[in-house]
Order: sequence, then structure tokens, then C-alpha cells
Amino acid sequence: MGLPAVKVNPSNSIWVDQMSDGHIRIRDWEEFKRLVTERKPKSLVFILEQNALSPNKELSTLRIILMHDKRYYMFLDFPKGELLRETKIPMHKDKNGIYNLDEDEVKRTLQKVFEKDNLEIFSFWTT
Repeated sequence: MGLPAVKVNPSNSIWVDQMSDGHIRIRDWEEFKRLVTERKPKSLVFILEQNALSPNKELSTLRIILMHDKRYYMFLDFPKGELLRETKIPMHKDKNGIYNLDEDEVKRTLQKVFEKDNLEIFSFWTT
């Protein structure tokens, strides 16, 4: 069972699928960035995940988590060619020619995107 999707209505309020009050999946990158600016968290956490649909199980899926008011807002980004679809973070081939994300590059990119929000960015694996 996946996370509930968030829908944005014209008044910019958020609707939550009531499957889970604690986890909200944000489908739009611009909406996630807007929520970060609006909610003013002190930090974001990201996770590099294996691509479950790939036979190689490479680390090519990005999950970014915003914790606010006892809720987790989650944005997932998936590969499209050599970049992630929404954030445009590049993927790199390993010695076997398999595309993966680089943890340090993801962190630097997110720090740059959210620079004006003065956030700390943490990798789940290094926190």
C-alpha cells in the first residue's frame, strides 16, 4: 500500500487522502518546495532508495522528507534517462554501467535549492 497523494485545489489548500494522517505524499516538486518555504522546517531528510522495478536494484530513487506538525510530507523522484524526472539531479554510471545517485551530490543540490530557507539537509544513512 502506497502513501496517500496530496491534491492541490485552486485555493492552494492541501487535501489529504485519509488512508494515513501521518504521511502525505506530495506529487509535484514545485508544491513540495512551496511547502518547505511555508512550513519553515529546520531540516529535511533524504533517502536514496533502490529502484524496485529494475533487475539491478540500483540506488536511483530519491525520497525527500519534510517533518512538520506531526506529519511527514514525502516527495519521491524517479529516474528518466540520466536525470531524476522532477529535481533534474544527474545520475552517474558505476563501473558496471549501471546508473546510480551520488549521495554527496544529492545533498549539495538540495542545499542549493533550499539555500534561502536556511535548512540543514541530512541523508537518512548518515544521520
